[in-house]
Amino acid sequence: MPKPEEMPERKKEFRTTVDGTVVKRVYTAADLAGMKETDIGLPGEYPYTRGIMPTGYRGRLWTMRQYAGFATVEETNKRYKYLYKAGQTGFSVAFHLPTQEGYDSDHPLAVGEVGRCGVAIDSLQDMEQLWEGIPLAEVSSSMTINATASVLLAMYIAAAEKQGADVSKLNGTVQNDILKEYIARNTYFLGPAPSMRLVTDLCSYCAKAMPKWNSISISGYHMREAGSTAAQETGFTLANGIAYIQAMLAKGMDVDSFAPQFSFFFAAYTNVLEEIAKYRAARRMWAKIMKERFNAKNPRSLMLRYHVQTDGFTLTAQQPMNNVVRVTLQALAAVFGGCQSLHTNSFDEALALPTEQAVRVALRTQQILAHESGIADTVDPLGGSYFIEALTNQIEADANKYIMEIDRLGGALKAIEQGYIQREIAQSSYDYQRAVDSKEQVVVGVNDFKAENEPETETLRIGADIEEKQKARLQKLRRERDNRKVQEALVKVKAGASGNDNIMPVLIDAVKVYTTVGEISGALREVFGEYREPSIL
Repeated sequence: MPKPEEMPERKKEFRTTVDGTVVKRVYTAADLAGMKETDIGLPGEYPYTRGIMPTGYRGRLWTMRQYAGFATVEETNKRYKYLYKAGQTGFSVAFHLPTQEGYDSDHPLAVGEVGRCGVAIDSLQDMEQLWEGIPLAEVSSSMTINATASVLLAMYIAAAEKQGADVSKLNGTVQNDILKEYIARNTYFLGPAPSMRLVTDLCSYCAKAMPKWNSISISGYHMREAGSTAAQETGFTLANGIAYIQAMLAKGMDVDSFAPQFSFFFAAYTNVLEEIAKYRAARRMWAKIMKERFNAKNPRSLMLRYHVQTDGFTLTAQQPMNNVVRVTLQALAAVFGGCQSLHTNSFDEALALPTEQAVRVALRTQQILAHESGIADTVDPLGGSYFIEALTNQIEADANKYIMEIDRLGGALKAIEQGYIQREIAQSSYDYQRAVDSKEQVVVGVNDFKAENEPETETLRIGADIEEKQKARLQKLRRERDNRKVQEALVKVKAGASGNDNIMPVLIDAVKVYTTVGEISGALREVFGEYREPSIL
């Protein structure tokens, strides 16, 4: 029998991903030398490596969210009711690009984009109809919105009040993470400083008025979609989190008054074991950061609570049914990692917005994992695995190197302005694509195992008439509302933006008289100016 080192292997080197951790043939206790049991801890105990709750999913399953939004509010509302009936336990709103960038649907820059990649929300009227028949006092909602997060949250608050809800008891999340927009998505319109003002005003408002609401969801997902590695996603996301904590402290807030309402948002790639280790490392790192750097005392301030979305970048237009398997593996990683909520992508999303059938399969994937697989029956079932613990340690070490470099550059905002984070992600993205092109990284159905004459997949189509309908609806609103009150509200928005008081009450008053997203954003542009990204390459 030959010795193990003499036996041939398929590849010269194995890595978790193209430029991820080098994976050894076998792991033993020697790979954890020097590691103490307290470094891992028990579920529900500092440093929360194994989870933030001692009972894990035995006490409560993760929230099953499906990110949805398209065309008009009527169409999206219909989809929400369908998902609610199918057993979904939380809603997640996708907004179309004009809303994300502070334009109304009849703005010239909105042409061709209305209702395409999310739902068109121009005013409180749209927000009210989006949730028609869905009691906001009883559901958990997540809104993926950043540059205009404060305006959309103001609309959500006003809509909930009209339903008779107690705002202090509303449960949900608004993304409100502007830093990753400058890094990976570019849906911003104000510069970093005024944008951070809006972010912190929203967080401060929620700390006092909406204690059950997550005021920010610090997002690594979009950086991962842009090409970052697992360690980069972890390091850059937590560095952004540090920047937000520092900004809130600069407003005179006590760390324990707002940190429990900070949440996170990560991607799930298909390399199951690396993703599990990533979540465990991030949880431990955040606990240490909050305790050692910011001297937080409330245990909830130390707990990294996070949502996961299976990664859209990994889905393929070729052989789209293969994506069901990819999404299942990614969801498995998220659950093994201990997420608090999860969105599973639909198999047809590389082709178009998902159909009802595809959405149902995606939701059923979560339900099968929850109720048939047995993986939710014990907490952190892979904890103690030599490989998982070694990989968790490695990702933590690599991510901390990025945080140290960002600290050296003056913090996340300075690192973004200097283009450091963007360049690091761009290089990783290039390395991945080069590996796919050379077949070093096999993508089934794309660069290997191809199929001839693939059957056409039925897709959801957004009609060309959607844009005209939304524009007509908006114009009718402008004719029928009290425009004198709107103009008065806009004067107050500009005054609020020019001053130092929290701007959220002013925005809430403005949306209540049906001032639009574009009008409020225009007022903010007048005060702060419009931002153009400098060249970083």
